[in-house]
Amino acid sequence: MGWVATRRDHGKIIFIDLRDASGVAQVVFVPKDKALYQLAYTLRSEWVIKILGTVKKRPAGMENPDLENGQFEVQAESLEILNQSETAPFPLDTDGYEINEDARMKYRYLDLRRQRLQKNIKLRSQFIQAIRSLLSEKGFVEVETPIIGKSTPEGARDYLVPSRLQPGKFYALPQSPQQYKQLLMVAGFEKYFQIARCFRDEDTRGDRQPEFTQLDIETSFMDEKEILDLTEKFCMEAVKKIFPDKKITEIPFPRLDYAEVMKKYQSDKPDLRKDKNDANELAFGFVVNFPMFEWKETEKRWDAVHHPFTRPKTEDIGEIKKDPNKVLAFQYDLVCNGYEIGGGSLRSYKPEILQTVFEVMGHKEPEIKAQFGHLLEAFGFGVPPHGGIALGLDRLLAILLGEPNIREVIAFPKTGDGRDLMMSAPSEVSSQQLEELHLKIEKKED
Repeated sequence: MGWVATRRDHGKIIFIDLRDASGVAQVVFVPKDKALYQLAYTLRSEWVIKILGTVKKRPAGMENPDLENGQFEVQAESLEILNQSETAPFPLDTDGYEINEDARMKYRYLDLRRQRLQKNIKLRSQFIQAIRSLLSEKGFVEVETPIIGKSTPEGARDYLVPSRLQPGKFYALPQSPQQYKQLLMVAGFEKYFQIARCFRDEDTRGDRQPEFTQLDIETSFMDEKEILDLTEKFCMEAVKKIFPDKKITEIPFPRLDYAEVMKKYQSDKPDLRKDKNDANELAFGFVVNFPMFEWKETEKRWDAVHHPFTRPKTEDIGEIKKDPNKVLAFQYDLVCNGYEIGGGSLRSYKPEILQTVFEVMGHKEPEIKAQFGHLLEAFGFGVPPHGGIALGLDRLLAILLGEPNIREVIAFPKTGDGRDLMMSAPSEVSSQQLEELHLKIEKKED
């Protein structure tokens, strides 16, 4: 059972390429059974059919070396049409790059039928399963953290979710599971990971998505070197298992100083490949020793380069307050082929250090207590030294699969401006829904 990929009439013989999730099989109809032959003659592309027949070797010279089972065919003995199909809005037997993206996003369920995207999504699944197995074997526990939580200032805008039962209050979708995974360390799990969905309400920024997937990791009692060694090991093992044709440029992955990288490459995500025309070369590297703070000129304040939970490379509170510009951080990025594919840090686990970082960033005591009081309170109950890393799986998979855009490795992506054309989202909601949520839409005057 499957879809009619193509129908070809050669003389009196009808050939059908029958496609399902496992591949394509050639089915042959001959005029001998007139009723069966006439029914086969009505078939069109993308109709869903059921075939009963005998598998035979193709005649000598008629084999197709381009198909995995190109030396075989099915001699049809019965045919049932399960469902007909409208004419597809675009070809499904090409790689799809030539088709307008809006059309592909609107009919994504058809776009996904093409062989390239079937391969991408299946390899994505295999890669994630390999990561799960590798981390589980190393004693990591997979924990699902909440999707609706508290809105806290962590960089990008939050997606807000109004509460029906708590009028005027809001949940936020997570930009990352950052605080939850740190609280899991307080809880004593020591080794956590999650294939986490993350949400950021950002302006249109090229190859970004409002929601994305990251491999999220947090560990207790590991230093920076141990975390980087762990990351290197499971990356190497997962690539070797699922993408054996890929060649890693340098092992161990080089550890590069931020200041030196910026001076040499004018970028903190250098392309370290020896041959940039080699599609199978993967040049991984870690960038370390980032500055702790950066000056925001428009806001006239210091901000954390990574996030405020990053541990400074000094515990001298006076030094942190006196000259934030000179403070380095236990922050690290993982780069590959000129892209940042991961980032992490050791975390501040002493409440007084975390409090100082918030103060340097311009947060006042009441604000700190309101936004992060729960975390500071938890840190008063014996928090271990801990740190972690998160890898952007969409970006990494796009590199591994040789795709130009992360949308090519996501089953149902949004457009560049955050719309879902297939589901017509975002969309308006009824006045009754707004009333239940205690919300009112005010339309701006032109």
